[in-house]
Amino acid sequence: MICVIRIKGQVGIKKEITDTLYRLRIRKKYACVLLEPTAVNLGMIKKVKDFVAYGEISEDLKKELIQKRGIKDVDGKLKPFFRLHPPRGGIKSKVHYPKGVLGNHKKKLNELLQRML
Repeated sequence: MICVIRIKGQVGIKKEITDTLYRLRIRKKYACVLLEPTAVNLGMIKKVKDFVAYGEISEDLKKELIQKRGIKDVDGKLKPFFRLHPPRGGIKSKVHYPKGVLGNHKKKLNELLQRML
């Protein structure tokens, strides 16, 4: 399971990037979605890699995310996105990983996500 967290806001983003972020259901800053690693999803993630942090999420953290941040809609189903806090301790840099927070974190994304719960 891949976790995608939007880090950058909406100002100055091209329309095609905004459309892709909307298709991924991450419309606001510090919103998070869980995706299956299909070819379509990986293509969309590759397109928006300069605006999001993504990587593999552990099963324990996935359960904790759903328990703490899972919002149910009127039908009682879980909404497809999660709203998160800004990371505790702040973001040191918004450049690409390993020096910053954007891009593919692989397994290290769990540390960032833990700070945002």
